[in-house]
Amino acid sequence: MKKILMLISFILLFGCLGIPEKVTPVENFEMEKYLGKWYEIARLDHSFERGLTNVTAEYTLKEDGGIYVKNSGFSSEDNEWSEAEGKAYFVDDSNIGYLKVSFFGPFYGSYIVFDLNNQNYQHAFISGPDLSYLWLLSRTPTISDSLLNRFLEKSKKIGFDTKKIIIVDQTKNSAKAL
Repeated sequence: MKKILMLISFILLFGCLGIPEKVTPVENFEMEKYLGKWYEIARLDHSFERGLTNVTAEYTLKEDGGIYVKNSGFSSEDNEWSEAEGKAYFVDDSNIGYLKVSFFGPFYGSYIVFDLNNQNYQHAFISGPDLSYLWLLSRTPTISDSLLNRFLEKSKKIGFDTKKIIIVDQTKNSAKAL
């Protein structure tokens, strides 16, 4: 049942390719460096991820030049892993961190990388089509307090409701509020 709810929520979430007013996609984006496994460190919660811990996203290159997306997380309520598979493509130029992602058929939504460690791609700040979708991803399951504070400050300045951000537990099967 949780997988069905995730799918429906993704359809609703990713029905728009907008960019929030103060969000600017990164430039000089290198897809090859971005591919691989990312840990979800923080997020604005939504029904499709509610209660999930140990959330990861894995990106691999598709034969058609797009990106294969596999998101997974553990639900302690259901005592099972949930997965969602999708695809992503660049909206404009491939060196701009503005993609469209779909987890169901022809319905796409914005995936905007608005902050990225350009040297070695160790963290990324991600927005959806509006200010209700926000993620902090990292190559490691933990990050420094200074990086978390920078994420919170930058997100608040843009207009995200940082009081609603949760920190994703990457060590146990629970998520805690910030």
